[in-house]
Amino acid sequence: MRRLQEASERGFDLVIIGGGIVGAGIARDAAMRGLSAALFEKEDFGGGTTAGSTRLIHGGLRYLEMFDFGLVRLDLKERETLLRIAPHLVRPLEFLVPFYDEGWFNRLKIKAGMVLYDLLSFDKSLPRHRFLNADEALAREPHLRREGLRGAASFYDAQAYSPERLCIENLIDARKHGARVYNYAEVTGALREGAAVVGVRVRDALDAGAPEIKVRARVVINASGPWFDAVAGRLTGTPARRIRTTKGIHITCPQMINSAMALASPIDGRLFFVIPWLGYSWIGTTDTDFSDDPGRARATCGDVDYIIRSAQAYFPELDPDRVIFSNAGVRALVMAEGSESSVSRMHRIVDGAEEGAPGLISVLGGKLTGYRAVAEEATDMACRRLGTRQQCTTAATPLPGARNAGVERSAPQGVDAETADHLRGLYGARANEVLLLATADERLCRRLSAHAPDIAAQVVFAVRSEQCLRAADFIWRRTLLGFSRDQGRSAIANVAELMAEELGWSPAQKTAEIAACRRIHDKTQAFRIETEEIGSAAGVLR
Repeated sequence: MRRLQEASERGFDLVIIGGGIVGAGIARDAAMRGLSAALFEKEDFGGGTTAGSTRLIHGGLRYLEMFDFGLVRLDLKERETLLRIAPHLVRPLEFLVPFYDEGWFNRLKIKAGMVLYDLLSFDKSLPRHRFLNADEALAREPHLRREGLRGAASFYDAQAYSPERLCIENLIDARKHGARVYNYAEVTGALREGAAVVGVRVRDALDAGAPEIKVRARVVINASGPWFDAVAGRLTGTPARRIRTTKGIHITCPQMINSAMALASPIDGRLFFVIPWLGYSWIGTTDTDFSDDPGRARATCGDVDYIIRSAQAYFPELDPDRVIFSNAGVRALVMAEGSESSVSRMHRIVDGAEEGAPGLISVLGGKLTGYRAVAEEATDMACRRLGTRQQCTTAATPLPGARNAGVERSAPQGVDAETADHLRGLYGARANEVLLLATADERLCRRLSAHAPDIAAQVVFAVRSEQCLRAADFIWRRTLLGFSRDQGRSAIANVAELMAEELGWSPAQKTAEIAACRRIHDKTQAFRIETEEIGSAAGVLR
C-alpha cells in the first residue's frame, strides 16, 4: 500500500496542515481529546520556522517595551509548563544584561524591566533577578568589554536545545493517541461543498508516481506558518495576504560566554542574544522583511556583518573569520504596519465561518515558547465546531521523553558512558529504546562519526519510530549532528548506508541523499562564499 493511501480511506474530525511546532502541538492536543486527526507536512517535521528559531523558551524582555504584557505573561506561563512537561529538552538558562555608561534613566528602565518580568512570572520556579557590579560581571564573563562597564542584571529564562526534537515528541505523542501524521505530504487544495471546506487534496512529495489523494475532514486547520498565505490561497481559491514574513539568522562562533547575554545592538538598538549552546556561542537574530519562498532563506554576508558588528561592541575579540556556520528561518507574524521589530508576536486564531469559509480554521503567527497554548486555543475552536467539550490535558501531561523518570543511569555493555549520557539528553526516557537496539546488535553500538557521540542505533530508531525518511531528517532534525563542529559531514555516509538498508534505497537514491545534505551544508556557508566574491570584486576594482 502506498504511504498516504490509508488517509484517503477514512474521514477525520480534523486535518492539520503544517508540521512545525504549532501544528504538532495541535495534533497532540486533538488526539489526546479523542478526536480523529491527520497532519500533513510538505517537507520534514520541524524543518521550517521551528528549526530557524533562537532556541529560547522565554517571555521576551523586549515585548515589555512594546507594552505587550499579555504576550509576555502567556509565554512566561508556558515557559513553566514546558520546564515541567519536557525537562530533558527545555532547561533553565541564566541571562546577563550588562550595562555600561548608562544614564540614570536607562538604569532605572533596566531595573523596572527586571521587576516587572518577575511580577509577570509570579508562579515561576526559576530564581528572581539580581544585580552584579562590574567586577562580578567580569569575573563571570571575562571576554566582555571592560571599558565603561558598570555592572549587569541577572535573570532566568529557558533554552530549548533542540526545538526540532520538541516538535517530534509532540508528534510521537499524537501518534500514540491515534493521530495520523505524514511528512513529505503536500496539501495541494481543498475539498469543497459550496463555500464549506470539507477536506483536502494531498500529494506524496517522495513518490512522483503516486496519485493525489482526497482526505475528508469535518474541520481543517491551516497552521502552515510562513507558508500560510500560499496554503490559504489553495484552500479558498482567493489570494491571501494575512501574514508578514520576516527573516532571522544566527551564527555560531567559538564559545566566549558562560551565561546567555541579552544585548542591544549599537547599530539600531535592536535586542539580540549571545547564547551558550553545544559548546558554541549562538548569536542572533536579525529581523528583516522576506518575501521569497521561506524555504530559500539563508544568511547573507550583510546579515552576518550586522550580527558580528553588533556583538563586537560587547566582545571586541570576536573574530569574524571564526564564524563556523549560519542558520536562517522565517517568522510568520500577524500582518501589521511598522518596522519589522515593532510588529507584535501575538498569535491570532480565525474561524473561517466568520469569513465565508466554514470548516476552515486559520492559525496566524505565534512563537516557539507559546506553541502549546496556541495549539490549545486552536483545538478549543475546533472542538466548538465539532460539538465536543473534551478539555485540554497537554499542560499536565509530560511528553514521551519526560515519562518514566527512573531511567537506568549506567551505560549498557558496548555503549560508552558519554554516548549513554548524550542519548538521555536527546531522548530522555526514550533513550532506553535506542539502547535496547544497540545491545541487541553490536553493529549498532558503533559511532557514526569520530566527532560526535551519536551511534548507528539512532538511525535505525529514527527510521522505525520517528518517521525519518531522508538523511537530512536525521542529521538536522532527529539528532544534533548537523550542529556539530563538522555539521555531521563525517557521519553522512554512515547515516545514508544505514537508512538505505532500512528503507531499501537504490545506490542512486543513496547518492542523492548524500548530495542533498551537502547542499544544506553549502547553504549554511553561503554567506562566506558571498563575502569572498565581494572581496574578490573589490580587489579587481582597486
